[in-house]
Amino acid sequence: MKFEELDLNNNVLDALYDMRFDDCTPVQEKCIPEILNKRDVMGVAQTGTGKTAAYLLPILSMIDSGNYPDETINCLIMAPTRELAQQIDQAMQGFGYYLQGVSSVAVYGGNDGNRYDQELKSLKLGADVVIATPGRFISHISLGNVDLSKVSFFVLDEADRMLDMGFSDDIMTIAKKLPKTCQTIMFSATMPKKINELAQTLLKNPVEIKLAVSKPAEKIKQMAYICYETQKLGIIKDIFKKGDLKRVIVFCGAKQKVKQVSGALQRMKVNCDEMHSDLEQAARDEVMFRFKSGQTDVLVATDILSRGIDIDDIAIVINYDVPRDAEDYVHRIGRTARADRDGAAITLVAKDDMHYFMQIEKFLEKEIEKIPLPEELGEAPEYVDEGKPDRRPAKAKNVRRNDRDQTAHKHKPYRNAEGQPAQASAEGATTEGGEPRKPRYQRQGYRPKDGEQTAEAQAKKTGEQTENAANAENRNRQQQRRRNNRPQGPRPAGEGENRKAGENNGNRTEQTPRKDNENRQRRNNNRGEQAPRKDNPNSQSGDTRNANRGNQSQRRDGTGAQPRDNRNNRRPRPNDNRQRNRQQDGAERTATSTAKAAAPKQDGSIKSIIKKPLKWLKWFKK
Repeated sequence: MKFEELDLNNNVLDALYDMRFDDCTPVQEKCIPEILNKRDVMGVAQTGTGKTAAYLLPILSMIDSGNYPDETINCLIMAPTRELAQQIDQAMQGFGYYLQGVSSVAVYGGNDGNRYDQELKSLKLGADVVIATPGRFISHISLGNVDLSKVSFFVLDEADRMLDMGFSDDIMTIAKKLPKTCQTIMFSATMPKKINELAQTLLKNPVEIKLAVSKPAEKIKQMAYICYETQKLGIIKDIFKKGDLKRVIVFCGAKQKVKQVSGALQRMKVNCDEMHSDLEQAARDEVMFRFKSGQTDVLVATDILSRGIDIDDIAIVINYDVPRDAEDYVHRIGRTARADRDGAAITLVAKDDMHYFMQIEKFLEKEIEKIPLPEELGEAPEYVDEGKPDRRPAKAKNVRRNDRDQTAHKHKPYRNAEGQPAQASAEGATTEGGEPRKPRYQRQGYRPKDGEQTAEAQAKKTGEQTENAANAENRNRQQQRRRNNRPQGPRPAGEGENRKAGENNGNRTEQTPRKDNENRQRRNNNRGEQAPRKDNPNSQSGDTRNANRGNQSQRRDGTGAQPRDNRNNRRPRPNDNRQRNRQQDGAERTATSTAKAAAPKQDGSIKSIIKKPLKWLKWFKK
């Protein structure tokens, strides 16, 4: 069907003609007439079928025709993510290019103060169409910035995704503030039980339009690699090696995985960007602009990019991690093969993801083609459903160990010159010549593992242990011999004290002087014979210093020795100047106080009279 055959406004048809949109998609053909008849609509269709235009075109056509209040919100559109809200706003600007007096504003978080002021002004003045995310719009409602009493259209785009993100309560809060005459339109790519319950609550006698529920487009070629976790980067490298891929999206299950994969691709010289929730809104906008304009070839992203993002020329979608929900798989691969184009979807299935991938195949009711791994990557695991894996997160160290064990080279039998496996003897494996093979730690070039030692280290350690045991035995014998030589019987009283005070001292005096004592005595004698230093005439010789030391010791003993006055004979120190200045200042202060005391006292009668006004008045009367 052509758009011209629908009862749309002429201004809207002119915009579609300029955008070269002539034919309707099936979902547009069925939804637009029902919305123009002011019926509630429940639309379920696969991604990439034109659901956005299916509700925007009739709503804009009716608002432009009149009969709706000015300076108030006439249409409220809810979107799960900022990127989808921006995309709907861009489509709104294109479809409403020739509309006069129809305004719109996108309300979402992550913006600066200027953007917030713009949102506040648009909501106060009453924009005709408001495209918002639930969280940010709830904050405006709580602040009293929004009046929803005259809303005529309420649209929920990607309703299943909003419920998955936990916006169910926010949607119900917004719906309670809408008038009962509001026309409600709900679109979703899947139809779970939660969507049915929400539709029964919000919609009034709706028209249900279902097209290929939860099924990807037929033009998408779906493939899968069965591999280990550590082989995934090698597979991606092989994929990029085969062809010059310019428009690729790689989906990962977590933002940390996005950062790791993006870094690995950049090291492989791949022109890529990353998209996840840790980025600021300005950075998100810049990444999307570069990817849409062709400046970036590969985009590594989380599931925030799997809903509603309309980029026509995506060649391949790669699922680095298998999604836990089959419906998320449908949304991911729905980014390719849009607008009647071909596309491919490649999924990397690790051992822990086999259960979920089998559930996806069961959901799609078809078996996805399995591609063998490249030869240089080794063998692949067997594709067997081992049940749902444990939800408890495994430690990163254990994960790395398991991946290393899975991809490590297994033990291969030794082969002889003819290529046949060598025969094993009773003692163990044999070499090509038939001789018994040496243990690993005795082979040439063997590098021991942690906690393992070579044969030389083991022998050395054994010898050291034997030597230490012999030394310990000798020490024990000597200690036992000393105990046996001690005198038996009780020790006389005071023997210990006498031996400490007298015997040991007597033994010391009888001993020959030590060599270091002789050297010390020789140095002291040489000092006594030294002459005064030439650079300091006041310096003393060694004899003079010794004499002064003797006087000092006598003065300490209280023997009445003469006080030592050799201050001028020693070298000046920095503290001497400070002490001298302190003494001079004290002398000056003493002289000043003495002069003041000797000066005659001045007459202070006038001063005392001035201080006391009553006395001054008495003196003046006199």
